[in-house]
Parts: sequence; C-alpha cells; structure tokens
Amino acid sequence: MTAAISVSGLEKSFGALHVLRGVDFEVETGSIFALLGSNGAGKTTIVRILATLLRADGGRASVAGLDVRTQAARVRESVSLTGQFAAVEEILSGRENLVLIARLRHLGDPGAVADDLLSRFGLADAGARRVSTYSGGMRRRLDIAMSLIGDPPVIFLDEPTTGLDPEARVEVWRAVTQLAAGGTTVLLTTQYLDEAEQLADRIAILHEGRIIVDGTLAELKQLLPSAKVEYVEKQPTLEDVFFALVGAGAVGTKDAA
Repeated sequence: MTAAISVSGLEKSFGALHVLRGVDFEVETGSIFALLGSNGAGKTTIVRILATLLRADGGRASVAGLDVRTQAARVRESVSLTGQFAAVEEILSGRENLVLIARLRHLGDPGAVADDLLSRFGLADAGARRVSTYSGGMRRRLDIAMSLIGDPPVIFLDEPTTGLDPEARVEVWRAVTQLAAGGTTVLLTTQYLDEAEQLADRIAILHEGRIIVDGTLAELKQLLPSAKVEYVEKQPTLEDVFFALVGAGAVGTKDAA
C-alpha cells in the first residue's frame, strides 16, 4: 500500500536551534498515526512542513503522493489542518460556519454539505445555535467537521485536545476515530500519552528532533520487560515506554515550534 505520508531525513533549524535532526516515518493510508513528544520536541514544526506552511532545510517529504516542496499547491488541495485552538466564528451558528467554508471551497449545495457534517459529528441539534454557546468539545468537533469539507484524504490534527476537559476530550476522540473509519488518513500530534494509546494505529516518539521509536502500541510495550507483583503480570503502559526512552526530564520543556 502506498504511504499517505512519507518523511525521510527531515531537518529544520531556527538559527542555532536545531529542531529536526533527520526525521523519518511513514503513515499508511486510512490509519491514525500519533506523533508523540514533549513540548519542544518538534511536532508542530513537522506538521507545518507537511502542510507546506514551512520549508524544511533538508530531507524529503510527500503527502498523498505529492512532494511538499515542488508540488505545494497540490498538497494544500489534498490536506486539511486543525491547529491547537478551534478556528470557528463564534457569532455564526454551527451550520453557518460550515456553509461558509463550503462556499469558499466552491462546493455545490453547501447547505447539504453542512447538514451532513452536523449529523456525522453529533451536532445536528445544535446546528442553529451560535457557536459562542457551544462547549469546548462541541467547538472542537465543529472545527474538525469544517476541516473535512472538500473530502481531503489527509488531515493533520495538531494537539486537538489541548485545554479540553476529560469529557470533551472523549468527544474529540470519537470524532477522530470516525475519520479513520471513513478512510481518512490522520496524523495526530499530542503530548498526552493516553490519547496516543487510545487512538493510534501506530505511534512514533519524537525526542530532541529525532524519531527514537516507531511502532504499534503492542510493539512499543515489548520494549520494556513485564513486571511481576505477587505473581500477577503487569504489562508496561505507553507512559512507561515513553519515560524509559526519553527520560522524565523531558516533560515541561518549552515548545520550540
């Protein structure tokens, strides 16, 4: 199967600060790939390069079979990016937000597009309400729904649950799972270990500008031996794996990008 996203030897520096030091990974079509790392690891920098918002200093990257450097315009037609904060217009209703984006993308029957997405993301009953009345989880679901207009094959979700309460996070998790179930490829950046554990088909841990491990959750757990307490086997969690590989001191550092 052709990879939906392919990254090889990606490098990026900001002055003397080397953010990416040769990053390599691939994301299969229709899968959820979690890029896991502490603040400052370079996750957002990777997303910005893949979305053609930033040019790499070295290496190669392709999205949907298109080179991000030489085919940037076509890449932008094939992807959608949802950042860390919901980009919705609060004075409009949920439906009006969706209709606006559908019109900007020159789609036929924007009202039908909006109604379909409201239904898919469980917002049909709130579609006529102003977004200013929405909860954090509802705003984020609307934001993700807006990113689906035009049916992009690849979606980047850059820390989509930042600042959300536990209930809202679960709402967003359901929405992300629905995306992959519909065939959309999702690259998810997160610093929340449980989020990667719940959602991802594959997980890559980014540390100090490099991918230090890439695999399924089961493969990552095998990196640590099972512990036995009173004859009861304890499987390592993703948190155990993460801190064993990068060290507890990696948490709390400032995000460089």
